[in-house]
Parts: sequence; structure tokens; C-alpha cells
Amino acid sequence: MAEDSATRRSYQDEAHAIQARDVHFDFSSVPMHYIPGEVLATHVVNVMHLVLPEGERAMAACLAEALPLIDDERLREEVAGFIGQESMHASSHEGARKHLQEIGLDVDSYVAKVAWLTDRVLGDHGLSGRARREWLKERLGLFAGMEHFTAVIGEWLLETDALQRIGMDPTMLDLVRWHGAEEVEHRSVVFDAYMHVDGGYGRRARTGLLAGSALLTLFMISTAYLYRRDPAPDKGRFWAAQFVSATRRHVIPNATTFITEMPRYLKRNFHPSQLGSMDNALRYLAHSPAARA
Repeated sequence: MAEDSATRRSYQDEAHAIQARDVHFDFSSVPMHYIPGEVLATHVVNVMHLVLPEGERAMAACLAEALPLIDDERLREEVAGFIGQESMHASSHEGARKHLQEIGLDVDSYVAKVAWLTDRVLGDHGLSGRARREWLKERLGLFAGMEHFTAVIGEWLLETDALQRIGMDPTMLDLVRWHGAEEVEHRSVVFDAYMHVDGGYGRRARTGLLAGSALLTLFMISTAYLYRRDPAPDKGRFWAAQFVSATRRHVIPNATTFITEMPRYLKRNFHPSQLGSMDNALRYLAHSPAARA
């Protein structure tokens, strides 16, 4: 177990009970382009419905595998709550994906490829002994890096008013904000699990860089695929113009986030509790329509 008192102290200072919420989303009236007039931006958000569920299942499996190695009762409780939240995220986004498939956006074949790739890259590979433990540490490092970016994007989703201002479908807006709020809420869990099981800075830095690069690449490829598969005869302006415009108007997060956030994550004394206040996240979770349904 890593002997990093600063990290453990930060974790205790932010002690917060993580638990899965029973949420309900009704996607029946959600249109194909649920961000009005924003075809590309809609598909940037759609990546969450295609890519994240498989990644979150793999993450939950990895944390479940790590549980026997965690002897801190508080952290064990947080990991168990995290697994429950990730499972709920996956099932909720899967509901959105199925709805999009039903109304004409062909995504099933792409989802199958993402599932295959996720299993091949992030599965346990049937290893045993020392190799199994080392691969577990590696995956924890990768997932800790990914969680840093999802927490940052979660903060952005809670803070931007552009999506509500331009009339994003309320069900989809609640879905992404609920998810973003829970990403902020459990932002420390995977990082702390990694620090407990391994804690090495070299592995954390290397896997963090790899995670950021992989997420950016996957978002770009997935968005391009969805844009091409969109059945609408008129998709508006050239996709690059839509991308620049949506970014400038804060309709989508800036892609450079995957680069500008790396220096903070790579600091030796970094801890996720150093990100923004959790107040916005907890406030939203207390009033989310899906959580109150």
C-alpha cells in the first residue's frame, strides 16, 4: 500500500458517502437532434451514450477486482458506492442509445466494436499471480486518469448555462448533468484506490497521459462516426464550422481540455479534491428531476 499521507489526508478531508441513486429517464419524446440547431454538438454529447457505458462497466469490474486489496474500510465503502453509480450510469446511457437507434441513428454496430475493443484492451486477460496484480495496477492508473477528465467535464456541464439557454431537450440535459454531478461527487475514488494499491508516481503519470490521449482520440473518432451516420438530409454548416462555433459559445467543452488539464494531474502532490467545489454537484443531485422521479 502506498504511504502517501498527503493523499490520505486529502481523501479524509473530502469524506463523502458515495451511493447509487435510483434514477428514471423517459426518452420517448427526445428528438434526434436534442440540442436544437446543433447537429455536431448533439453527437459530441451522444458519445457519452456509446463509449462511456462500456468503459464504465470495465471500470466497475476493475474496482471490484481491487476490493480485496483495500483494507481501509472507508475507502472500501466508497469503492462499493462507486461501482453502484457506474453501473447506473451505464444502464441509463444504454437507454438513451436504444432510443436513438429506434428513431433512426444506427449505432449498434459501432457499440459492438467499442465493447470488443474495451474488453481486449481493458479486460483482465485471464492473468494470474504477479502479472494479474501488475495489470490491475495499470488499469487502476488508466481509470484514475480517465476519471480526472470526466470530473472536469462534469464540472463544466454543471457550470455552463448555454445548453439550457439554447433549449436542449430537458431529459437529455438532466441525464448529462446528473451524470456529470456524480462524476464530480466520486472524483477521488479511483485515484485513492490506485494510491492504496500502488501509489507510484511514474505509473500514475504515464497512465494519465495515455488516458487523456485515448479519450480525446475516442471522442473524435466517435463524433465523426455519429455525424456521418446521422440520417438527416441537411446537417447544416460544414462540421468544422459547427465545432468551432459550438466551442466558442460553450455548447460543448473545449477539446483542448484534454491537454490543458494534464499539467495539473501530473503534479506530484495532486489530489482530485483540489478540483472545484463539490457544492454544485450535490445541489444538482438533490434536485435532479430523474433522481426525484
